[in-house]
Amino acid sequence: MTPLEHPPDQATNGTAGLARTHAPEIAVSVIVPAYNAAQFIGRTVESVLRQTFDRYELIVVNDGSPDTPDLERALQPFRERIVYVVQPNAGPSGARNNGILRARGEFIAFLDSDDVWRPEFLSTQMRLLSADPSIDLVYSNGVIVGDVPVAGREQMSMAPSRGPVTFEKLLRGECTVLTSCVVVRRQCVIDAGLFDGRFRRSEDFHLWVRLAQRGARIAYHRTVLVEHRQRPGSLSDDRRAMAHAAIEVMQDLQATLPLTPVQQDLLRQHMAEYQVYLELDAAKRLLLAGAYGPAGAALGRARTWEAARWPRARLRLLEVGVCCMPGVMRRAYGRLRRGALTSPEPEPPGMAEADLGPSAVRAADLE
Repeated sequence: MTPLEHPPDQATNGTAGLARTHAPEIAVSVIVPAYNAAQFIGRTVESVLRQTFDRYELIVVNDGSPDTPDLERALQPFRERIVYVVQPNAGPSGARNNGILRARGEFIAFLDSDDVWRPEFLSTQMRLLSADPSIDLVYSNGVIVGDVPVAGREQMSMAPSRGPVTFEKLLRGECTVLTSCVVVRRQCVIDAGLFDGRFRRSEDFHLWVRLAQRGARIAYHRTVLVEHRQRPGSLSDDRRAMAHAAIEVMQDLQATLPLTPVQQDLLRQHMAEYQVYLELDAAKRLLLAGAYGPAGAALGRARTWEAARWPRARLRLLEVGVCCMPGVMRRAYGRLRRGALTSPEPEPPGMAEADLGPSAVRAADLE
């Protein structure tokens, strides 16, 4: 599906003709999974209740949160206007799935418990879906907020979407679906098998790829309608864990989807890129710790993977440098790292939290 360059008037509800299978008073079910969310959940809920579009229900799923007393105090002013569900901890996939199965709307909108919608989010998304009933999922742009170097940057400046959204482009990171920016047809998600509860990271990427592989029509536009909070300690904060999760997700896609040989090869390429990223990351940490032998071994393992981004000759050169001139390499990388830590420039776009797909390996290298 090509990008939607001209979103319609954001001041109107745009709901004509949307309710086909459910009661007309509920068109969208908004699902907010909550875990350790008491600090931010109030602003999140208020942003939904202030929507100019009013045909929605708001489902907050307490995912066995350890801060439940504080969470429920924060939710108390809104209890008559939300559906509040408590469940044993099942991760974001399990919480969202619980909400999806309880939902009454034809459409589902996902909102993380520390993100905020602008008032016209639902009206804009629903008007786009009404204008083209062939669209199954539409996502908007967002802006990063929080005490992070990239605050104020648009998500699509760090995780761009270019051209039609396809299975291949999702894998290459050329299109990145932003979860809190999504409105999707409920039945489409159910038919795809919901979120996979085995995954607690990259679970959203796993679903978007499955939807695309099944032929779902995915569209986007670049209007900023969401404030996406980045904070230390969030699931997507640990890059190494995200890389491991991406490999697991792609291994599952490779094993379970009826893919063409070209699609299989694309998955293998991106898994190799993640494997190289992990070995390079290990080599950098070991080098800084003075563990030169293990650092060289990590670079040697990186060379065993076919990854176009890191030619084997370049990796071999780094390996020789670490083995023959370990002190020089350590000091050189230490200077580079200190400069990166003190630079006012934002982190490279490929490793931004907004970019959860395969392009998340772009920043990794022993520069």
